[in-house]
Amino acid sequence: MKSNRPKYHQIIDAAVRVIAENGYHGSQVSKIAKAAGVADGTIYLYFKNKEDILVTVFQEKMGQFIERTIDEINNRKTAIDKLATLIEMHIKQLSSNHHLAIVTQLELRQSNYDLRIQINQVLKPYLTVIDNIIKEGMEEGGFREDLKVPLVRQMIFGTVDEMVTNWVMKECKYDLIGEIPLISELILNGICQKE
Repeated sequence: MKSNRPKYHQIIDAAVRVIAENGYHGSQVSKIAKAAGVADGTIYLYFKNKEDILVTVFQEKMGQFIERTIDEINNRKTAIDKLATLIEMHIKQLSSNHHLAIVTQLELRQSNYDLRIQINQVLKPYLTVIDNIIKEGMEEGGFREDLKVPLVRQMIFGTVDEMVTNWVMKECKYDLIGEIPLISELILNGICQKE
């Protein structure tokens, strides 16, 4: 399987760096190959074209991102704790990898329609995790009963996503991790059951 090969991972990691530093349109396959320390032709053993590299980067990195988030969430007992953990994990994981944050928050969004459709498919499992936490919280009685799951999911994802995007746009010049408690508090205050 290609994902077990070291060169495949070298190319993925190099692509994240090159795309973050040069933008998607300024990232020729030859630049990615050079950064990965492989011949140009080696890239085509693993990927059809540059677009395929970008989608695969997102699939690989988002897959790891979702896996880590689920692992942490599974250690929490209540939906409130799970949601606070998801918010924290989302922000911490992207703020710890500046290049990946640039690629996910800026470069992927400038891509063409077909590419965005593929990217949305990769995001679906993550959005399902958020949906499940919301439903669990409503069943437990920790979240309000009248919540519309798709609306709340958009609110949660939209908030954390915009926080990371803004941090990237401001060249990461402030402490995003320090904002996590307030972000969590504001989101949870909107959806938690009032005593």
